[in-house]
Amino acid sequence: MKKIVLTVAIVLGGLSTYATSGFAMNPSPQFELVAQEEYKEIKAESLPQAVKDALAKDYPTATLKKAYVNEKQELEYKLEITVGEEELTVYADKDGNWIEKQ
Repeated sequence: MKKIVLTVAIVLGGLSTYATSGFAMNPSPQFELVAQEEYKEIKAESLPQAVKDALAKDYPTATLKKAYVNEKQELEYKLEITVGEEELTVYADKDGNWIEKQ
């Protein structure tokens, strides 16, 4: 009887080593790739009048620091502005409509 119990214990102990995972249980960190859009700096005078008007209307006290256009010429504009002490980056299309970006 002792031999049967001992044999069963040895067999179960041997099988349990095969049941363990060969991989670490710690999940690897996941990275999110974000496509970065390419912008080319332009002069403020090159901005369409609709974008200038929208900036004057919605940010009357803003100072335009830099202006950029999308490299793919999709007529999307990136504007770096200063409103009081706060520096903002806003995006607009060629018609002066604001675009929400993350």
